[in-house]
Amino acid sequence: MTLQQAIGLAIQISMALVVFCVALGVRPAEIAPLLRSPGLLIRSVLAMYVVMPLVAIAMAIWFDIRHAVEIALVTMALSPIPPILPNKQIKAGGNPGRTLGILALTAAVSVIFIPAAVTLIGRMFGRDLSIPPGTIFEMVAIALLLPAIAGMVVRQLAPMIADRIARPLSIVANVMMVVAFLPVLVKVWPAMMALVGDFTVVAIVIFAAIGILVGHVLGGPDEGDRAVLALAASTGHPGIAIGIAHAANPDDQGIPAAVLLVLLVGAIASTPYVMWRKRSRGRSK
Repeated sequence: MTLQQAIGLAIQISMALVVFCVALGVRPAEIAPLLRSPGLLIRSVLAMYVVMPLVAIAMAIWFDIRHAVEIALVTMALSPIPPILPNKQIKAGGNPGRTLGILALTAAVSVIFIPAAVTLIGRMFGRDLSIPPGTIFEMVAIALLLPAIAGMVVRQLAPMIADRIARPLSIVANVMMVVAFLPVLVKVWPAMMALVGDFTVVAIVIFAAIGILVGHVLGGPDEGDRAVLALAASTGHPGIAIGIAHAANPDDQGIPAAVLLVLLVGAIASTPYVMWRKRSRGRSK
Protein backbone atom coordinates (compact mmCIF):
# COMPACT_ATOMS: atom_id res chain seq x y z
CA MET A 1 0.00 0.00 0.00
CA THR A 2 1.37 3.39 -0.99
CA LEU A 3 1.38 6.41 1.34
CA GLN A 4 -1.32 8.07 -0.76
CA GLN A 5 -3.54 4.98 -0.51
CA ALA A 6 -2.97 4.81 3.26
CA ILE A 7 -3.98 8.47 3.66
CA GLY A 8 -7.11 7.90 1.57
CA LEU A 9 -8.03 4.86 3.64
CA ALA A 10 -7.48 6.78 6.90
CA ILE A 11 -9.80 9.55 5.67
CA GLN A 12 -12.50 7.03 4.76
CA ILE A 13 -12.20 5.24 8.10
CA SER A 14 -12.27 8.48 10.10
CA MET A 15 -15.36 9.74 8.23
CA ALA A 16 -17.14 6.43 8.78
CA LEU A 17 -16.20 6.54 12.47
CA VAL A 18 -17.68 10.02 12.84
CA VAL A 19 -21.03 8.78 11.49
CA PHE A 20 -20.79 5.65 13.66
CA CYS A 21 -20.21 7.76 16.78
CA VAL A 22 -23.23 9.97 16.05
CA ALA A 23 -25.34 6.84 15.48
CA LEU A 24 -24.24 5.43 18.84
CA GLY A 25 -26.53 8.01 20.45
CA VAL A 26 -29.58 7.17 18.31
CA ARG A 27 -32.04 4.30 18.52
CA PRO A 28 -33.73 3.09 15.31
CA ALA A 29 -37.09 4.07 16.80
CA GLU A 30 -36.01 7.72 16.79
CA ILE A 31 -35.84 7.69 12.98
CA ALA A 32 -39.25 6.06 12.53
CA PRO A 33 -41.22 9.35 12.89
CA LEU A 34 -39.54 10.65 9.73
CA LEU A 35 -41.04 7.74 7.80
CA ARG A 36 -44.49 8.06 9.37
CA SER A 37 -44.59 11.83 8.83
CA PRO A 38 -42.31 12.39 5.85
CA GLY A 39 -42.80 16.15 5.49
CA LEU A 40 -39.29 16.99 6.72
CA LEU A 41 -37.76 14.28 4.55
CA ILE A 42 -39.57 15.57 1.45
CA ARG A 43 -38.51 19.15 2.18
CA SER A 44 -34.94 17.93 2.77
CA VAL A 45 -34.84 16.19 -0.59
CA LEU A 46 -36.34 19.28 -2.24
CA ALA A 47 -33.76 21.60 -0.67
CA MET A 48 -30.71 19.38 -1.16
CA TYR A 49 -31.38 17.64 -4.45
CA VAL A 50 -33.62 20.04 -6.37
CA VAL A 51 -33.15 23.64 -5.26
CA MET A 52 -29.40 23.64 -4.58
CA PRO A 53 -28.36 21.79 -7.77
CA LEU A 54 -30.46 24.30 -9.71
CA VAL A 55 -28.73 27.14 -7.83
CA ALA A 56 -25.31 25.64 -8.64
CA ILE A 57 -26.22 25.26 -12.33
CA ALA A 58 -27.55 28.82 -12.47
CA MET A 59 -24.34 30.14 -10.91
CA ALA A 60 -22.28 28.14 -13.42
CA ILE A 61 -24.26 29.70 -16.27
CA TRP A 62 -24.57 33.28 -15.04
CA PHE A 63 -21.31 33.84 -13.13
CA ASP A 64 -17.88 33.98 -14.70
CA ILE A 65 -16.12 31.47 -12.43
CA ARG A 66 -13.51 28.84 -13.17
CA HIS A 67 -14.69 25.56 -14.69
CA ALA A 68 -13.32 23.43 -11.85
CA VAL A 69 -15.24 25.53 -9.32
CA GLU A 70 -18.43 25.21 -11.39
CA ILE A 71 -18.07 21.43 -11.35
CA ALA A 72 -17.29 21.48 -7.62
CA LEU A 73 -20.41 23.52 -6.81
CA VAL A 74 -22.66 21.24 -8.87
CA THR A 75 -21.21 17.99 -7.50
CA MET A 76 -21.27 19.26 -3.90
CA ALA A 77 -24.92 20.22 -4.43
CA LEU A 78 -25.66 16.69 -5.64
CA SER A 79 -23.78 14.97 -2.82
CA PRO A 80 -25.39 13.80 0.45
CA ILE A 81 -24.61 15.23 3.86
CA PRO A 82 -20.90 15.09 4.75
CA PRO A 83 -20.09 12.92 7.80
CA ILE A 84 -18.52 15.82 9.71
CA LEU A 85 -21.77 17.81 9.54
CA PRO A 86 -24.07 15.94 11.99
CA ASN A 87 -22.05 17.04 15.03
CA LYS A 88 -22.19 20.63 13.78
CA GLN A 89 -25.93 20.34 13.21
CA ILE A 90 -26.49 18.94 16.69
CA LYS A 91 -24.45 21.80 18.20
CA ALA A 92 -26.68 24.22 16.27
CA GLY A 93 -29.75 22.71 17.94
CA GLY A 94 -30.63 19.70 15.81
CA ASN A 95 -32.13 16.60 17.38
CA PRO A 96 -29.60 13.71 17.05
CA GLY A 97 -32.23 11.20 15.91
CA ARG A 98 -33.74 13.48 13.28
CA THR A 99 -30.29 14.64 12.19
CA LEU A 100 -29.07 11.09 11.63
CA GLY A 101 -32.39 10.17 10.03
CA ILE A 102 -32.07 12.95 7.47
CA LEU A 103 -28.46 11.96 6.81
CA ALA A 104 -29.29 8.29 6.26
CA LEU A 105 -32.53 8.73 4.32
CA THR A 106 -31.26 11.47 2.00
CA ALA A 107 -28.13 9.38 1.40
CA ALA A 108 -30.35 6.47 0.36
CA VAL A 109 -32.30 8.78 -2.00
CA SER A 110 -29.02 9.95 -3.54
CA VAL A 111 -28.31 6.45 -4.89
CA ILE A 112 -31.20 6.88 -7.33
CA PHE A 113 -31.10 10.64 -7.70
CA ILE A 114 -27.42 11.30 -8.44
CA PRO A 115 -27.10 9.08 -11.56
CA ALA A 116 -30.33 10.52 -12.99
CA ALA A 117 -29.27 14.10 -12.20
CA VAL A 118 -25.81 13.64 -13.73
CA THR A 119 -27.35 12.30 -16.95
CA LEU A 120 -29.83 15.19 -17.07
CA ILE A 121 -27.14 17.81 -16.42
CA GLY A 122 -25.01 16.25 -19.14
CA ARG A 123 -27.84 16.61 -21.62
CA MET A 124 -28.38 20.23 -20.58
CA PHE A 125 -24.75 20.99 -21.44
CA GLY A 126 -24.62 18.74 -24.53
CA ARG A 127 -22.38 16.10 -22.96
CA ASP A 128 -22.76 12.35 -22.59
CA LEU A 129 -22.38 11.91 -18.82
CA SER A 130 -23.38 8.88 -16.80
CA ILE A 131 -22.59 7.30 -13.44
CA PRO A 132 -23.75 3.74 -12.62
CA PRO A 133 -26.06 3.62 -9.59
CA GLY A 134 -23.86 0.86 -8.20
CA THR A 135 -20.92 3.25 -8.02
CA ILE A 136 -22.93 5.77 -6.01
CA PHE A 137 -24.38 3.03 -3.81
CA GLU A 138 -20.89 1.77 -2.95
CA MET A 139 -19.67 5.26 -2.01
CA VAL A 140 -22.79 6.13 0.00
CA ALA A 141 -22.99 2.76 1.74
CA ILE A 142 -19.36 2.78 2.89
CA ALA A 143 -19.29 6.45 3.89
CA LEU A 144 -22.73 6.87 5.45
CA LEU A 145 -25.28 4.07 5.50
CA LEU A 146 -23.31 1.14 6.95
CA PRO A 147 -21.68 3.20 9.77
CA ALA A 148 -25.08 4.71 10.66
CA ILE A 149 -26.78 1.30 10.79
CA ALA A 150 -23.91 -0.24 12.76
CA GLY A 151 -23.98 2.54 15.35
CA MET A 152 -27.74 2.28 15.87
CA VAL A 153 -27.51 -1.51 16.20
CA VAL A 154 -24.88 -1.16 18.92
CA ARG A 155 -27.04 1.46 20.65
CA GLN A 156 -30.09 -0.80 20.50
CA LEU A 157 -28.35 -4.00 21.68
CA ALA A 158 -25.77 -2.59 24.10
CA PRO A 159 -26.65 0.95 25.20
CA MET A 160 -24.15 0.97 28.07
CA ILE A 161 -21.31 0.05 25.71
CA ALA A 162 -22.52 2.69 23.24
CA ASP A 163 -22.40 5.36 25.98
CA ARG A 164 -18.94 4.22 27.06
CA ILE A 165 -17.26 4.19 23.66
CA ALA A 166 -18.99 7.11 21.91
CA ARG A 167 -16.81 9.95 23.19
CA PRO A 168 -13.39 8.19 22.99
CA LEU A 169 -14.15 6.95 19.49
CA SER A 170 -15.34 10.40 18.44
CA ILE A 171 -12.05 11.93 19.62
CA VAL A 172 -10.07 9.25 17.77
CA ALA A 173 -12.12 9.78 14.60
CA ASN A 174 -11.70 13.55 14.61
CA VAL A 175 -7.97 13.39 15.34
CA MET A 176 -7.51 10.77 12.61
CA MET A 177 -9.45 12.92 10.15
CA VAL A 178 -7.34 16.01 10.85
CA VAL A 179 -4.06 14.07 10.66
CA ALA A 180 -5.10 12.35 7.42
CA PHE A 181 -6.46 15.51 5.79
CA LEU A 182 -3.39 17.65 6.53
CA PRO A 183 -1.12 16.02 3.91
CA VAL A 184 -3.93 16.21 1.37
CA LEU A 185 -4.52 19.87 2.18
CA VAL A 186 -0.79 20.65 1.94
CA LYS A 187 -0.60 18.87 -1.42
CA VAL A 188 -3.58 20.62 -3.00
CA TRP A 189 -3.05 24.01 -1.30
CA PRO A 190 -1.19 25.58 -4.27
CA ALA A 191 -3.94 24.37 -6.64
CA MET A 192 -6.60 25.74 -4.26
CA MET A 193 -4.89 29.12 -4.06
CA ALA A 194 -4.65 29.20 -7.86
CA LEU A 195 -8.45 29.03 -7.95
CA VAL A 196 -8.89 32.00 -5.61
CA GLY A 197 -9.77 35.23 -7.35
CA ASP A 198 -12.04 36.10 -10.25
CA PHE A 199 -15.13 36.06 -7.99
CA THR A 200 -14.47 32.44 -6.86
CA VAL A 201 -14.63 32.93 -3.09
CA VAL A 202 -17.59 35.30 -3.36
CA ALA A 203 -19.46 32.74 -5.49
CA ILE A 204 -18.84 29.98 -2.94
CA VAL A 205 -20.01 32.22 -0.08
CA ILE A 206 -23.15 33.11 -2.05
CA PHE A 207 -23.81 29.41 -2.70
CA ALA A 208 -23.41 28.55 1.00
CA ALA A 209 -25.60 31.50 2.07
CA ILE A 210 -28.36 30.50 -0.33
CA GLY A 211 -28.16 26.92 0.96
CA ILE A 212 -28.50 28.09 4.55
CA LEU A 213 -31.46 30.32 3.65
CA VAL A 214 -33.21 27.59 1.62
CA GLY A 215 -32.68 24.96 4.31
CA HIS A 216 -33.75 27.29 7.11
CA VAL A 217 -36.97 28.22 5.30
CA LEU A 218 -37.83 24.65 4.25
CA GLY A 219 -36.89 23.21 7.64
CA GLY A 220 -40.40 23.87 8.93
CA PRO A 221 -41.56 25.27 12.25
CA ASP A 222 -39.09 23.34 14.44
CA GLU A 223 -35.94 25.40 15.05
CA GLY A 224 -33.78 22.29 15.34
CA ASP A 225 -35.00 20.96 12.00
CA ARG A 226 -34.30 24.35 10.44
CA ALA A 227 -30.70 24.27 11.66
CA VAL A 228 -30.20 20.71 10.43
CA LEU A 229 -31.54 21.36 6.94
CA ALA A 230 -29.86 24.76 6.62
CA LEU A 231 -26.43 23.25 7.16
CA ALA A 232 -27.23 20.16 5.07
CA ALA A 233 -28.30 22.23 2.07
CA SER A 234 -25.25 24.48 2.18
CA THR A 235 -22.60 21.79 1.59
CA GLY A 236 -22.04 18.21 0.50
CA HIS A 237 -19.87 15.14 1.02
CA PRO A 238 -16.43 16.00 -0.47
CA GLY A 239 -15.44 12.39 -1.11
CA ILE A 240 -18.63 11.62 -3.01
CA ALA A 241 -18.47 14.98 -4.85
CA ILE A 242 -14.94 14.17 -6.04
CA GLY A 243 -16.10 10.67 -7.04
CA ILE A 244 -18.98 12.10 -9.08
CA ALA A 245 -16.73 14.69 -10.71
CA HIS A 246 -14.05 12.13 -11.51
CA ALA A 247 -16.58 9.76 -13.07
CA ALA A 248 -17.97 12.58 -15.23
CA ASN A 249 -14.64 14.40 -15.87
CA PRO A 250 -11.81 11.87 -15.42
CA ASP A 251 -9.21 14.14 -17.04
CA ASP A 252 -9.80 17.25 -14.90
CA GLN A 253 -7.12 17.18 -12.19
CA GLY A 254 -8.26 20.46 -10.64
CA ILE A 255 -11.54 19.06 -9.27
CA PRO A 256 -10.25 17.81 -5.85
CA ALA A 257 -8.72 21.21 -5.08
CA ALA A 258 -11.92 22.98 -6.14
CA VAL A 259 -14.11 20.67 -4.03
CA LEU A 260 -11.94 21.18 -0.95
CA LEU A 261 -11.99 24.95 -1.54
CA VAL A 262 -15.80 24.88 -1.69
CA LEU A 263 -15.85 22.77 1.49
CA LEU A 264 -13.51 25.04 3.47
CA VAL A 265 -15.00 28.36 2.35
CA GLY A 266 -18.52 27.01 2.87
CA ALA A 267 -17.65 25.84 6.39
CA ILE A 268 -16.28 29.27 7.27
CA ALA A 269 -19.30 30.98 5.71
CA SER A 270 -21.71 28.85 7.77
CA THR A 271 -20.00 29.62 11.10
CA PRO A 272 -22.01 32.82 11.82
CA TYR A 273 -25.25 30.87 11.31
CA VAL A 274 -24.14 28.13 13.73
CA MET A 275 -23.14 30.74 16.32
CA TRP A 276 -26.50 32.51 15.90
CA ARG A 277 -28.40 29.24 16.33
CA LYS A 278 -26.41 28.36 19.46
CA ARG A 279 -27.10 31.80 20.98
CA SER A 280 -30.80 31.54 20.11
CA ARG A 281 -30.93 28.06 21.61
CA GLY A 282 -29.27 29.34 24.80
CA ARG A 283 -31.75 32.24 25.15
CA SER A 284 -34.73 29.91 24.69
CA LYS A 285 -33.71 27.68 27.60
